[in-house]
Amino acid sequence: MTKTDTKKRPITAEDLYDLQLASSPAIAPDGSSVAYSIQRVDRESEKKHSNIWIAPTDGGSPRQFTHGDQSDTGPAWSPDSGRIAFLSDRMGDDQSQIFLVSVQGGESRPATDLKGEFGHLEWSPDGKRIAFEFRAKDQEEIDREADDMKKELGIVHRRFTRIWYKADGAGYIPSERWHIWTLDVESGETTQLTTGDTWDERRPLWSADGSEIVFASNRTPDPDQDPDAVSVFAVPVDGGQLREIPVPVGEKFGHMISPDGNWIAYIGKEGKGDWWRNDHLWIVPFDGNSAPRCLTDDEDFCVGDVSINDMGEGGAVAPRWSHDSQSIYYQICRHGNTHLMAMNIETRVRTEIATGDGVVIEFDVDSQSELAACMFSDPQDPGQINLINLSDKSQTQLTNLNPFLRDDVEMGDIEEVWFKGPDKNDLQGWILKPPGFDPSKTYPSILQIHGGPLAQYGNLLMHEFRYLSAQGYVVYFTNPRGSLGYGEEHSKATSNKWGTVDYPDVIAWNDYIQKLPYIDPERMGVTGGSYGGYLTNWIIGHTDRFKAAVTQRSVSNLLDFYGATDGNWIWEEVFGGRKPWDDFETYWRQSPIKYFGNAKTPTLVIHSEQDMRCPMTQSEQVFVALKRQGVDTEFLIFPGESHGLSRGGRTDRRIVRLNAIREWFDRYLK
Repeated sequence: MTKTDTKKRPITAEDLYDLQLASSPAIAPDGSSVAYSIQRVDRESEKKHSNIWIAPTDGGSPRQFTHGDQSDTGPAWSPDSGRIAFLSDRMGDDQSQIFLVSVQGGESRPATDLKGEFGHLEWSPDGKRIAFEFRAKDQEEIDREADDMKKELGIVHRRFTRIWYKADGAGYIPSERWHIWTLDVESGETTQLTTGDTWDERRPLWSADGSEIVFASNRTPDPDQDPDAVSVFAVPVDGGQLREIPVPVGEKFGHMISPDGNWIAYIGKEGKGDWWRNDHLWIVPFDGNSAPRCLTDDEDFCVGDVSINDMGEGGAVAPRWSHDSQSIYYQICRHGNTHLMAMNIETRVRTEIATGDGVVIEFDVDSQSELAACMFSDPQDPGQINLINLSDKSQTQLTNLNPFLRDDVEMGDIEEVWFKGPDKNDLQGWILKPPGFDPSKTYPSILQIHGGPLAQYGNLLMHEFRYLSAQGYVVYFTNPRGSLGYGEEHSKATSNKWGTVDYPDVIAWNDYIQKLPYIDPERMGVTGGSYGGYLTNWIIGHTDRFKAAVTQRSVSNLLDFYGATDGNWIWEEVFGGRKPWDDFETYWRQSPIKYFGNAKTPTLVIHSEQDMRCPMTQSEQVFVALKRQGVDTEFLIFPGESHGLSRGGRTDRRIVRLNAIREWFDRYLK
């Protein structure tokens, strides 16, 4: 029995206001310091602000490096470790610029004066220039903002010619494309190296000798219709003819050039479609004179990070090279964890750098390959910046963020379980018990189902789970077939088979939980978001074993989903490569709303108005269908929010959402 420490309290929804979240750890080339951003929330304005902090690697306390109520992000060290470039919107008008500041102190100075969006930036080897990706603001928008009357009247119309015209969290995509620019650090002069209105160019990197800039681009006639045809190009630093570096067709990202200039490493797949396949680690000669090599094709795990939490957006980080260009550092997802690995590119011998129960969310390596810095999260902590000694793998925690979670909050115990699925398949799950758990009592419970489906739950903090557990619920979750982290057969199982094997897997998990002596089988609820919302909808159309459900940002009707999401036509690749008008039955058979004639479960429906990943019409249909069936249901809508409300939305709205979920389950399970 675990007794609650009387000095501690349960976690609350309002604790979201007090959380400080670190990101973008960047270790100085000389290994002396680590720069990173810390995000905080202003309770009065509901705005999120970020500042740059620096932590010495030889001991001593971190210090706040930039100050003010603005967003300072993406610190990048100069080659001599003397200056930091970063993006900041401190000039106002919701417009970021590149800023430069000496590590010794002094005022940050704006280095650019451009209207548009900035992306990845990198210093040249000699420290005299910075390459960056930039998408200019459409001229029509610039003209409107410069005219007070037009600005007050707002947008008159939108007109699109490209099929990919919107993106969740960003809204409607500008007509301008991402291009490669350079900045002269001393003069402030900016130069645009690539142009055009058809292709996007992303992630500029300097060649080892500083003569070329390498970037990724899809140069097919219509990239929106052929999104996997991404290639790698090099352009002279002063502009000129592009040089293509041959790589196979397929998704690719995170390219990095070796220090000796001989290799480019990247993460990706070979071939079109087949989302379920693992991402792998590849290398290709910089001169393009021989074929690329996949370094991880002998291992059935996914390179990168696909772990889901509600502490912000994660995602794979670009690999890093050792100083001698012999090894590559990279992430790998496995059984609910994300580990940091190293591989010798010739022998392909792997070395575990940072493992254990937790997730390496981001990482960086110094130019001497002696130290690494990483952002690490585990089930008790949303994340700390850790220093790793690469020679002996020892770790030192550099930050002490959110100490109140450790000192003031009683979390409750979490138990990892392996169990058999309906086809004798191995499945992994976790059981989160309430603070003060008493095994002699029986508890209501909530099944949580993750989105994706190509993602994984795992060993990192989920505030939502902890909050519901603190309300007296046993919260349990698993990675059914369709999830990543368990090999390609596991992730492939739901391709064009939504609801067929993942549903039996989560029901088998529910069967397992029902048999536990401390679980009340008459007080079980289910919830999930995105694909988890899809499966929640599927569940209420196929069983009434759950006494309450909360479906969030869900998918319900695949016929209506096609073309309305920011995924656009790409869903054809999931459903047999056929369009819905060519194969109506395939899309309809896998649509949860087809089975709503059986629905009886009281269901709270939650959606965001600006969700472009799963359009709100999907939830509107669920709500109306359940009402027509006479099922008790309510519809909770959040204006101004996108698909990522639960992990990055405005804090007051996140709190309302959490309380609504708790109140709904309290109504039916308590």
